Amino acid sequence: MRKYLIFLLILVLFVNFAHSQTPKRGGTLVFGRGGDSVKLDPINVTDGESLRVTHQIFDTLVKYKPNNTEVVPSLAVKWSVSKDQKVWTFYFRKGVKFHDGTPFNAQAVKFNFDRWRDPKNPYHIGGEFEYWGYMFGGFPGVVKSVDVVDDYTVRITLTKPLAPFLSNLAMPCFAIASPTAIKKYKEDFFKNPVGTGPFKFVSWSKGDKIVLEANKNYWDGPPYLDKIIFRSIPDNSARFMELEAGTVDIIDGINPEDVERVKQNKNLQLFIRPSLNVCYIAMNMDKKPFDDIRVRLAINYAIDKKAIIDAYYPKGLAMVAKNPIPPTLWGYNDKIQDYPYDPKMAKKLLAEAGYSNGFKTTLWAMPVNRPYIPQPMKVAEAVQSYLKAVGIDAEIVTYDWGTYLQKTENGEHDMAFLGWTGDNGDPDNFFYVLLDKDNAVKGSAGNIAFYRSDELHDILIKAQTISDQRERAKLYEKACEIVHRDVPWVILAHTMPPLAGKITVHNYIPHATGSEPLNKVWKE
Repeated sequence: MRKYLIFLLILVLFVNFAHSQTPKRGGTLVFGRGGDSVKLDPINVTDGESLRVTHQIFDTLVKYKPNNTEVVPSLAVKWSVSKDQKVWTFYFRKGVKFHDGTPFNAQAVKFNFDRWRDPKNPYHIGGEFEYWGYMFGGFPGVVKSVDVVDDYTVRITLTKPLAPFLSNLAMPCFAIASPTAIKKYKEDFFKNPVGTGPFKFVSWSKGDKIVLEANKNYWDGPPYLDKIIFRSIPDNSARFMELEAGTVDIIDGINPEDVERVKQNKNLQLFIRPSLNVCYIAMNMDKKPFDDIRVRLAINYAIDKKAIIDAYYPKGLAMVAKNPIPPTLWGYNDKIQDYPYDPKMAKKLLAEAGYSNGFKTTLWAMPVNRPYIPQPMKVAEAVQSYLKAVGIDAEIVTYDWGTYLQKTENGEHDMAFLGWTGDNGDPDNFFYVLLDKDNAVKGSAGNIAFYRSDELHDILIKAQTISDQRERAKLYEKACEIVHRDVPWVILAHTMPPLAGKITVHNYIPHATGSEPLNKVWKE
């Protein structure tokens, strides 16, 4: 009898385990986040809150694996490249349709590329198409031509080899949109997004929520979930309370003290996003006194970065940064010696620069938490205090998220907090986008320090054209040295951003790039 009872107990446990691991269809996933999306046209946004949503609505030609940045097929089932690395041929999946019924084919792909890269194209509207310029070197950039070979084949010819080309195409900003919808909605396409993705757009209540529903005809099978609701809940504590109350299923932007509360709550689970980011304070070198390297050095010496991280970041999930790229990326230069916290040196440098009595300026801080800075206003207040101690009177300025991004791209700030989550696992995505002179263009700047170095530019362009990763890594290590020497930023932190969810949420795998498709997520 005892053996039988033990056998029965094992059987029950096995059945319960098997049941808990069997995906269940249906239900609504409510995702609580710190800020609203800016737009839902993926090519015309650079912020993570927009791309988090568009990632569900649209597909790219290629995509990343769920747990790394290895490129695998998506709308393109295979591809080839010429020996000179300049001609790429893509072969597309057949039978796919956009949510509005428009067939997906080579003509649709060409339509999107022509819209992205040609400022004279009638549908090159709705934004600045920043990411195209960032990743492909301007307009039209390195893409010489996009030609339809047949209904399901496109040939893309580059002016020169571009090492991260395939990885770039997997970025959610280069998702393929319905030509019919773009022609119909024109500049309002960002409010009426239509893709081929696993979820369809339903509605958007600005500042409140975005509702998506399952695409039952998705080419990779219908999603497990019926619906996703992205809710904007700006306050971290309020968002966490809603998770505890059960009104949301997943949240990001967790306060440091709440991480332990998640671990101790049997009804919750903690998710850790792999580190692929940087948080920094950009000093606008187009404005005085930040054109003086002594001032920029002084600001670096004035700030106790470790104390800030210890106070305002989740314990064990953040580290002091010394390079523009995180240590998880090849090309990271660990030989760099960071500027120590030294207020006396800061005052000495300010005096040498002619500011012995300090100066007044502004310090811009984003209004929403980001993966690289979970408590932006508190961090800004700490930095303000450190600057005050060496004579710099910095007024904290903020705007709504969309306006903040636009104004910093316009170069209206003095100093500004910002950060970056890597899009494709390539150092080029950090260095060229954020620090190259090509992207220090007012109105669409990725380089909001407006730092222009010919020496750095030459290294970055060379690195783009080399296929050998070891050789490229050496160039990026040199790039780290140049940026450290010229100090356009205070490089603050790298994080492993925590998220929390109900224990009933299954198969949610946070991706290093900051967003992930949710079609394989399911709820009990």
